[in-house]
Amino acid sequence: MTTSSPELSEQAQALSQKLPAPAMKKAKEHGFSDFQIATIFETTEPTVKELRNHYGVVSVFKTVDTCAAEFNASTPYHYSAYDEENESVRSGNKKVIILGGGPNRIGQGIEFDYCCVQAVFSLREAGYETIMVNCNPETVSTDYDIADKLYFEPLTFEDTIRIIEHEQPLGVIVSFGGQTPLKLSTKLDAAGVNILGTSSDGIDLAEDRKRFGALLEELDIPHPCYGTATTLEEAKEITRRIGYPVLVRPSYVLGGRAMKIIYNDDSLKEYVDQALFISEKYPLLIDHFLETAVEFDIDALADDTDCVISGIMQHVEAAGIHSGDSTSILPYYNMDPAAIAT
Repeated sequence: MTTSSPELSEQAQALSQKLPAPAMKKAKEHGFSDFQIATIFETTEPTVKELRNHYGVVSVFKTVDTCAAEFNASTPYHYSAYDEENESVRSGNKKVIILGGGPNRIGQGIEFDYCCVQAVFSLREAGYETIMVNCNPETVSTDYDIADKLYFEPLTFEDTIRIIEHEQPLGVIVSFGGQTPLKLSTKLDAAGVNILGTSSDGIDLAEDRKRFGALLEELDIPHPCYGTATTLEEAKEITRRIGYPVLVRPSYVLGGRAMKIIYNDDSLKEYVDQALFISEKYPLLIDHFLETAVEFDIDALADDTDCVISGIMQHVEAAGIHSGDSTSILPYYNMDPAAIAT
């Protein structure tokens, strides 16, 4: 069965010639994501979603039976499936969705789960129904008594937007779960989702090295010389300009993931050759590494009018040691007054 409908875009109609409804349904039942299907058929993820919705191939949400069918159980735990009956009942309450961090790793530590839990507590105190989306059972945010509702789902755009479409929340918080939900902010914003807290543009401003560097220069804040590269030759040109040693890292990462201090061209070539993430959209970031620098962690809370610095912690170890592996001292004991003023 193929589909030719004026409701479909040309791309979706072309895909329907290759992927009829039964094949689409079978692919989704076997766990193929829209992104994987798009890759196989050399099309885009939105095109796959458009055709899938046209076919009526849409996931429903099932409830985890915590009593193994021995007793009637009413739990707030849900997961998606390509089935018939939807067991997740949407309430009429005002609600907010919080996106968790998924698996723990460098740049995606347990501290983000703590933030998610505190967000749930604060929202509940303010009278909102709280909905947690996370796929890591070893986190506090997935405990039975934390959120009003929990979805055990991968933190991908496809899975997240389906939950949002079903629950119809007032907004979604992406800024507490770490890098994984942060990467979803642009797509969610483009889909019309109300991002609460830091906007997707604000997140991009902090993570796009060129934009962030321009902001530092505009505010006259000192910073190491830097550059961005998509090829080895561009990277070498930057190192000739700013000098070794340099700190190299991927775009759009938090923490120490895939970061390395490079001292010569040979090590730079080895790093670039092994990198799988360099592209025009995600260039390699290269900063002059300050070997004599002293590192500080600064915790601050801000809104659109005020910024409150709650603590400044000084690292004991030399610059370059991952903050999660460092010893920090509060209050700081050695900071230039000019730096404090900045």
